[in-house]
Amino acid sequence: MQKHTKKKTDESSTTPPETGSPTSSAAGGSTATASDASTAAPVSPAVPAPSTVELELTAAKEKYLRLMADFENFRKRQTREREDFIRRATEGLGLDLLPAIDHLELAIANAKDKNDPFVKGVQMVADQFLAALAKYDIKPFHAVGENFDPTRHEALTQQPSEQIPAHHVMLQLRRGYMVGGRLLRAAQVIISSGPKDTLVAPSIASPEASPVPLTTGSEVEVGDDE
Repeated sequence: MQKHTKKKTDESSTTPPETGSPTSSAAGGSTATASDASTAAPVSPAVPAPSTVELELTAAKEKYLRLMADFENFRKRQTREREDFIRRATEGLGLDLLPAIDHLELAIANAKDKNDPFVKGVQMVADQFLAALAKYDIKPFHAVGENFDPTRHEALTQQPSEQIPAHHVMLQLRRGYMVGGRLLRAAQVIISSGPKDTLVAPSIASPEASPVPLTTGSEVEVGDDE
């Protein structure tokens, strides 16, 4: 009896232990799964499709911006057209009044007595006309002594001058006017041709200029055809 019990005890002591238990294997599996999940790339959430309200709001904003741009262009066009209309009306008014001012200035320039009350009254009327034109930015300019500019001056003739250099305005016959920085009417002027030359070139029509005697048609002899 004792021998049999001892034999069982020896068998139980010599039995090798199991290498692993279900609990330890389950714990290892859970650790591997957690590490794999941590290293995986994050998944971006799906972008929801725009709703009908958002599409209508975007379309309304675009329509509003287009309407605002069209209105701004319309406003600028109206402002430009109004300024052009006022400019044309101002130029027409000035051109209609300038001949009357020219006649007043001509009468004052040809007056014998500048201190005559009547002449002073005419001068006052001319000054009132000029002041009225100045309110519309119509102002005269002085051309004497300026270099000849065909865009500002209307040359009537040329004359020699010892004081005024060539191609400069030596005399102004009618004043020119500007409106808003633009030319309204050119000034009528006489241009200097410079100092008068002392040596006069011979005339081509002069007999001394041609040593060949002039003959008339009756003096020409017709040769015999034979």
